[in-house]
Amino acid sequence: MSDTPVLRAATVSDAAAIATVVALSFAQYRGKLVPESGAFRETADGIAAELDKGAGAIVAERDGEMLGCVLVKEMEGDLYFGRLAVLPSARGLGLARRLIDAVEAQARCRRLAGVRLGVRVVLTDNQRLFQSLGYRETSREAHPGFDHPTSINMRKPLR
Repeated sequence: MSDTPVLRAATVSDAAAIATVVALSFAQYRGKLVPESGAFRETADGIAAELDKGAGAIVAERDGEMLGCVLVKEMEGDLYFGRLAVLPSARGLGLARRLIDAVEAQARCRRLAGVRLGVRVVLTDNQRLFQSLGYRETSREAHPGFDHPTSINMRKPLR
């Protein structure tokens, strides 16, 4: 048994576990985000389809148990990440930062200019985490049907 979680690239066969980790990790936001997070609509089939189309994912696991994950895809010369998720029972181990570091390393390996993400306006703790890692706000946008910004786009240049 290893105490240190290991990070690795996900495969299509990980899709069900990724969907479960996302659902359990985002459960704390149910009923608190308006509009509700798209994370609640993630399915194993949907994630598998995205992975088949060339998107990627990085997972953190310990002793065969998935503890966290993040989904990635190239976007406008950058690597975009979303659905950053760490199980409540695995929080405090630094997995979110390790997953973000892995995303940035992957972007560098692909020789991409930067890394992007989106975060809800109301999730100020998440915004502070991303800012502490060098991400800066680039724009705000409103989800369909809203007349005020609900989401913040952030970016970290890598070169």
